[in-house]
This record gives sequence, structure tokens and C-alpha cells, in this order.
Amino acid sequence: MGMSRDITAGSHVWVGDSELAWIDGIVINVYAAEAEIQTSDGRMVTKKLSNIYPKDVEAPAGGVDDMTKLSYLHEPAVLYNLATRYEINEIYTYCGNILIAINPFQALSHLYDVYLMERYKGAQLGELNPHVYAIADVAYRAMIKEGKSNSILVSGESGAGKTETTKMLMRYLAFLGGHAAAEGRTVEQQVLESNPVLEAFGNAKTVKNNNSSRFGKFVEIQFDKHGQISGAAIRTYLLEKSRVCQLSDPERNYHCFYLLCAAPLEEIERYKLGDPKSFHYLNQSNCYELVGVNDAHDYLATRKAMDIVGISEKEQEAIFRVVAAILHLGNIAFAKGEEDSSMLQDDESKFHLQMTAELLMCDPQALEVALCKRVMITPEEIIERSLDPLGAAVSRDGLAKTIYSRLFDWLVNKINVSIGQDPHSECLIGVLDIYGFESFKISSFEQFCINFTNEKLQQHFNQHVFKMEQAEYQNEEIDWSYVEFVDNQDVLDLIEKKPGGIISLLDEACMFPKSTHETFAQKLYQTFKDHKRFVKPKLARTEFTIAHYAGEVQYQSDQFLDKNKDYVVPEHQDLLSASKCSFVAGLFPSLPEETAKSGKFSSIGSRFKLQLQQLMDILNSTEPHYIRCIKPNNELKPALFGNVNVLQQLRSGGVLEAIRVKCEGYPTHRTFTEFLNRFAILAPEILEGNYEEKVACKWILEKVGLTRYQIGKTKVFLRAGQMAELDARKGKVLGESAKVVQKQIRSHLSRKRYVRMRKASIHIQTAWRGKLARELYKDMKNEAAAVQIQKTFRRQVARRNYIDAKSSAVVLQTGLRAMVARNEFRYKAQNKAAVIIQAYWRCYSAVSFYKKIKKASVLSQSMFRRRTARRNLKEQKMAGRDKEEDGTLEQVEKVTCKEPEKQLIYVYSSKDKRKPSSTILP
Repeated sequence: MGMSRDITAGSHVWVGDSELAWIDGIVINVYAAEAEIQTSDGRMVTKKLSNIYPKDVEAPAGGVDDMTKLSYLHEPAVLYNLATRYEINEIYTYCGNILIAINPFQALSHLYDVYLMERYKGAQLGELNPHVYAIADVAYRAMIKEGKSNSILVSGESGAGKTETTKMLMRYLAFLGGHAAAEGRTVEQQVLESNPVLEAFGNAKTVKNNNSSRFGKFVEIQFDKHGQISGAAIRTYLLEKSRVCQLSDPERNYHCFYLLCAAPLEEIERYKLGDPKSFHYLNQSNCYELVGVNDAHDYLATRKAMDIVGISEKEQEAIFRVVAAILHLGNIAFAKGEEDSSMLQDDESKFHLQMTAELLMCDPQALEVALCKRVMITPEEIIERSLDPLGAAVSRDGLAKTIYSRLFDWLVNKINVSIGQDPHSECLIGVLDIYGFESFKISSFEQFCINFTNEKLQQHFNQHVFKMEQAEYQNEEIDWSYVEFVDNQDVLDLIEKKPGGIISLLDEACMFPKSTHETFAQKLYQTFKDHKRFVKPKLARTEFTIAHYAGEVQYQSDQFLDKNKDYVVPEHQDLLSASKCSFVAGLFPSLPEETAKSGKFSSIGSRFKLQLQQLMDILNSTEPHYIRCIKPNNELKPALFGNVNVLQQLRSGGVLEAIRVKCEGYPTHRTFTEFLNRFAILAPEILEGNYEEKVACKWILEKVGLTRYQIGKTKVFLRAGQMAELDARKGKVLGESAKVVQKQIRSHLSRKRYVRMRKASIHIQTAWRGKLARELYKDMKNEAAAVQIQKTFRRQVARRNYIDAKSSAVVLQTGLRAMVARNEFRYKAQNKAAVIIQAYWRCYSAVSFYKKIKKASVLSQSMFRRRTARRNLKEQKMAGRDKEEDGTLEQVEKVTCKEPEKQLIYVYSSKDKRKPSSTILP
């Protein structure tokens, strides 16, 4: 219920969110019927005022250990408190006398050691932190002091930790009522060791849990007058037999099948077993192993637990022989025979038939006939009818389910007999580990029975909560006669009313051979068409919906009739009752003739309803205590809190329903001191006087104008929404007071700030003017210095420039003069060289010309002289003849020329030496 009239701008509220379920925020604006809210993640949303819940800003940061202490007892406050505590590993929280346990999905060994058991022993509820030991201790102390039986109801969905919580309860009760230094097997040891045995044969992996209990269990632990355990009994409810034959991926069958496949080699060879993948009842799913679980180790642990609970070695061998027989039975396949009959499909099926018969110690041919044929007895004759392959497979699966169900019942009965019950015990503590509310995409007969159980328990739970509320009201001596109790009896009547309930109509349909699931569904539609809790889905032919306390669940009635029939095929009964194995024959004792002839119909639904009523009778005769187990996430991981998932479980577990029941009365209880500490500001005048707390509380409530409240002996009782209204009034008063305080404070601060600023400004101006004068003087001084520096600098620069120019000019002149001198020197040198070269060249030319001329002249002379000489010689020869007488002798003189290769010979005549003749000789 929203508190629309108490929502104002600035209020802290909770609003719905699709991902987080609820998210906190602050109201920005309020309109006629809506409010604009800024959420904690920065979004702006607009919500109807009726869907907004106030948030307690004064709540402790770590949450409260008892949610009845919450100022606002509504859905988001409960969810946020649980989430806050879960973050700091506080997995237990009270809701009155109810314990809410959130599965941590991690080992918290420090919470369950012997030291902690000693601390909780004898402690009052609420004295220590919430714990499962506290609930067990309260139940035990109440049983001892009052001499009345108590019960502890543990519920929750699969994976919420019900099994582990039950173990902790039984361990603590065994700690309280155990026998010190006992020899042999004690009762408490047998009770504790019965858990692994029942888990092996009654637990399996499901989609939501690796160790899900597929049956309900109520353990009665009996105590003697000294408070010690003297006996125990285990009652089981609605084992899921269909799991033996039908699996969905990734689930597993019951643990015992996988444990046997992991047994020592000699046992595997003895039973002709192998890998789980080779068996039809196990290979329908791809999951064969569990992470962190060793099936071989668990097999030995289960055998050891069987020893402790009193199951002999021979009986253990017979139990696992039956388990192996079920595995071989599932591998028997059928093929179509002559006409509509069936036959074994192949040699492998014959082998498995032979092994099944050997393990069950019955005739193989009789087993085949029992699977493939049916005998119909009429007054006139006995008719034998053959089954088709599909019918034979159904018969095989029915036999497997019946054998396993009888085996499980035998185990429970054997454990009860071995533990023993104390006939002289007057008190007991019952621990109920029951399946939680279930709603699947395909919900069948099992979910129908489970949810029927939860409806019964929820009614008991609501009555207990209302009873506790009444006790509180009576102790405080307030008028509660007009507080109405909201019941779910209409849903229970819809299911179990006789005649006319769903179970009665189902039994009626099962007794008519021609009835089908469609005719059954049509009957339901006609009978309950006007029932507010029954809904016919659109376009549905076999589905129907029931509006349970935790929400609507749609059921598929396709297999309701088959699963409701509780009978054993006579052929199967006769076959196994005649087994040579006494253990197997004991599972199927021969029925008395009266029972066999009576033909009285028995159904699972009716038998379960009777068992449930017996359970409720036991619970009604005891003082109940409740533990609601919560699974925080579907990933089975620690430190992960899924708000939507947890909220759905709070609804399914009835916690929110119990809160709704409390809200029908006075959900908020506050002691006078707590009330005055919180709301005295609404009537400041009471703080000035010396008033009694009760009178002061009444004064405040009357001044505010509340009605329908109650004032008890020590507490103020407020109706739903009145705490929010008081907080809203308090917020307004605080808001107005804050405005006045803010006004005065702001005025004082403003004047103080002005005076401080004025004084500071004067100091600043003075300092600033002095600084300006100093700066001006400094500037003037700097200016004069700058002028002097500039003058000196400019002079220096001018002189440096002149010197540099002069030096440059001298250097330039020197260079130019040197260059001119070098050029002149070079010119003179070149001229001189040219003259010398010319002189040499002219000399050479002259000499060469001279030599040529000389040579040519010599040659010309030589040729001329030779010719002349020859002519002269010729003339002389001619003349010689004439002048021989004269005896003129010629003298020849050799003259060497300058050329080494030629010689010039001068021939002188004796008469004229000046005219030599020349001859060139080689």
C-alpha cells in the first residue's frame, strides 16, 4: 500500500524498477496523482503516488537483524534490509520469530563450529546474532520448560539450502540432546547418518540445484524426560517417481545410480554395469558428473552411513542389486511383433532382460510376459492381451518406478526400525524439510501437489503469525477484536474440498476408463468457471491456472490422470512377489484376498492429501518455528544478490504474505521511549514539563490527529501507514524549523560576512594604495634609470658600431690592397714569365730557324759544290789527259760536318785552295 498523502518534494522513497525490483530516489516534484523522482542512479522517472513507498533514512547502515524493527514494514524495505546484510556475510535475519536464511554458496565454517554451539546454548532469542542454532535452541528450551512438542519448518525453493539447514538443525539438536561418551551407535548418530542415505536415494541434480531433495521429509526427534534423544522417526512425502524414467537436460537421475556405476570394479563386474552413458535411464541427459563431487568416494561414504543406521551387509548388497536391475530394465527395448504384439528388439535387449531377471531372481520368460502382456479377468473368462511396443515400454517404466518407490519406502522404514522410537517419550521436535513453491514453464501433477502443500503450510504459517500478533496485543492489553485475519481457505477448498474439489474430480476421472485429460480439463472448466481463484487460459484445451498466494501457476493436465493412479500391475506384483530373493519379495508382499477382490480405487492425490492432513495435525499439535531459505541467484555463485529473484522467493515463501497479515493489524510497534525519542519534536511543550511517557505519547498522537492507533502497557501500536504519516509530519516540522534556523543563520552570516568584507576592503584599499604609490615611485625610478641605461647603452652601442665599422673598413682596405698587390704581383710575375717564355721561344725559334737555314744552306752548298765538283772533276779529267804532263796532283781534304751522320769532304786543287769541292760521305 502506497503512502501517497505523505509524499512531498524532497521525500526519500522507493520506486519500482524492472531490473532491480526496487530502487531508491528523491521526490523532485509532486503533481495531482504522480510524482517526479530522481533515482539513485541519476535517472528521472515519473510514478503514480500509489506505487511509491517511503524510505527510512534513519535505518542503520548495516541493516537490522530483526525486520520487525523496521520503521516501514513493506516490500522494498524488507528486500533492501536483506541485501544490505548479505553484503557483509550476515546470511541470517529474523522477521519476528521467523528466521530467513540466505544461501551464501560458500563455506562459512566459522558459523557452525562447536564454540558457536556453546554460545547459543541457552541464549535468549535475539540476544545473539540471528542463527539457525538460535531457532533450534528456542525450540529445545521451550520443549524442556513447557513440556510441549515443537516443530521447525524449513522451506524454500530448490537450491536455497534447505537440506544443509536441516543438517545444521539436527546436528545442533544432537549436540543438545546427545549422550556423552556413548559407545556403539547412538540414536543421534543414526539420525545424522540417515541424511546421506536418504540423499543418495532421494536427491538428484536439477536445473536449479546439484543436490535437490525430490521428496518431502519430516523428522521426529524424540526426547526423554532428561532432555536426551531417545528415539526418532522419519516420514517422507511424494517421492518424484517419474524421475527414474524421464530426465531433461541438464538434470541427473537419483544419485544412487551414478554412485553404483562408480563402485569398486568387482561390484561393477558382478552387476554387469558400465559407463552411465550406456544406460537409457541415465543417458537422456548429457550430465553425468557433478563439479567437486567424487561419486566413488560418495559410494563408500553411503555404504558406511548404511552401516551406522543399521542396514546389514546382506541388505546393502540386495539394495544395490535392485538398483542395478532398474538400470538393466531401462535398456530393454521393444519392437513390433505379430499383429499388435511386441517383442524384444535385439540381442542386447535380451541380455539386459536376462540380467534384470538374474538380479531380481525371477524367471526371465515370466518377466518378458509381464512386460509385454496384460491379463483381463471378466466374470466369464480370463483374457490375455498383448501390448504394442509403446505399451510395453510404458509397462517397463511403470515397473521401474514401482520398484524404486518400494525400495525407497523400505529404506525409510528400515531406518525408522533401526533407530527405534521411544514409546514413553512425551515430547518431540519435528524438523520439516519440504519442497518450496514451484512454477515452471511446464507444471504438472507434481507441482500441483507441491503447491497444494505450500498452500496448507502457508495457512498454518499465517495462522501462527496472526496468533503471535494476538499474543502481543493481549500482553499489551489493547483492543484487537476488529482486526480481521486474511485466509487462503478458498484456494484450499478449490483443491481439496470433497466433493467438488480438483482432487475429487481427478479421482472421479481416474475411475472412468474412457476419461482423458481433455475431458478432465473440460470438467474443471465447467465446475470452476465462476471461481475467483481458477482461471481458464485463452485458447486452452488442457491447461488451467490457479491463483496461489505466491502468484498464478498454469498447470498442464496431460499426465494428471496417469500420475494420479496408484496401483501396481497385477502381473508385476505376482512376478516380484514370487522372486527367489527374499529382499525383492519383501518389497512386493502378497496382497490379502479381500484387498485384491475389493477393487477399491486408490489415488496418489487422495493418499497425499491424507498424509498432508496427518502432517498438519502433527504441526498443529506442536509449537511451530519457521525457517525460510532463500536462493540469492540462479548462477549458484557467492556475493551475488538478485533482487528480482529474491523478491519472488519472499513472495513464494510467504514472508511477504506474513507481512501483509501483520499489516492488517498493527505492523509498527514502538516502546514509549523509542517513540518519544523519534517524535517528541511534534509536541515540543512536553519536553518542558515532567510528563509520564504514556501520557506524552498520547499527547503527541492526539495533537497530530491520528486515529485507530492503540497504546498498550509499554508500547505504541500504529496501523499501516501511520508511521509514514508521523515521519511526514516530523519532516514538515523539521523543514519549517530548518527554514527559520536557516533564515536567522543566513542573516547573521550575511551581516557578519558584510562587516568582515567592509573591514577587509578598507585594509585592502589602504594596502593597495600604498602599493600603487610604491609601484609609481618604483616606475619613475626605473624610468630614470632606464633613460640613463639607454643613453649609456646607446653610446656604447654607437661606439661599438663605429669601432666595428672602422675595424671592418681597415680589414676591408687591407684585404683589397693585398688583393690589388697580389694581382699586380701576379701580373708582373705572369708578364715576366711571358717575357721569359717569349725570349726562350724566340731564341728557340731563331736557333731552329737558324739551324734550318744553316742546314738548308749547307745542303744547298753541298749539292751545289758536289755538282760543281763533279763538273770540275769531269773537266779536270778531260783536261788531265791533256795536262798529264803537268803532273798536277790534287789534294783531297776531309772536312767533318756538325751533323754526326754526314761528313763533308773538301777537295782542293793544287792550284786553287779557295775553291774546294765538297762531297758528302756517309
